[in-house]
Amino acid sequence: MKIGITGSISSGKSTVVKLLSKNSKLIFSADHEVQKLYKNNLFKKKLSKRFKLKEQNLKFEIKRKLLSKKISLKSLGSFIHPEVRKKMYFFHKKNKSRKILFFEIPLLIESKLNKFFDYIIIVISPKKLRLKRYVENGGDKKMFLLLDKSQIPAKKKIKYCNYVIVNNKSKVVLKKKVNDIIRK
Repeated sequence: MKIGITGSISSGKSTVVKLLSKNSKLIFSADHEVQKLYKNNLFKKKLSKRFKLKEQNLKFEIKRKLLSKKISLKSLGSFIHPEVRKKMYFFHKKNKSRKILFFEIPLLIESKLNKFFDYIIIVISPKKLRLKRYVENGGDKKMFLLLDKSQIPAKKKIKYCNYVIVNNKSKVVLKKKVNDIIRK
């Protein structure tokens, strides 16, 4: 069974995946794969060349160019997403004999990956709360707004999902909501 978890930036997807999977190692995280790509020297060279970036400060350069509109999220995504998708398919192939696999993919609906999954869970949370979480985790408001604007609003994504988790309370309440889905 392939379970996709999606949601807007800082909605609580990672927490939900950990609760659902009970910290299983059978989790594919698109965000973690992107971070690994940023550490891969060959990928860094290709990315730097494609977008005229300084390799030694890659994340900072990307952020600066995105905020100054010198590169677009769409063009950056068209370069990065095919690599992440390859890693996702490899993860699935390597683990397909397992009973349940979890995939944490923020842009699952935007990437039209919904047909790949048996179940899709969306984690939603009010924008103010998501912004607060993002800033508390070291992000900045301008980047949050840019990333948030690039995603399909949660209200439109819900129709593609089997389950909705509203994450606007404590972690205890979130855990209860996740356990309700597990029981179903």
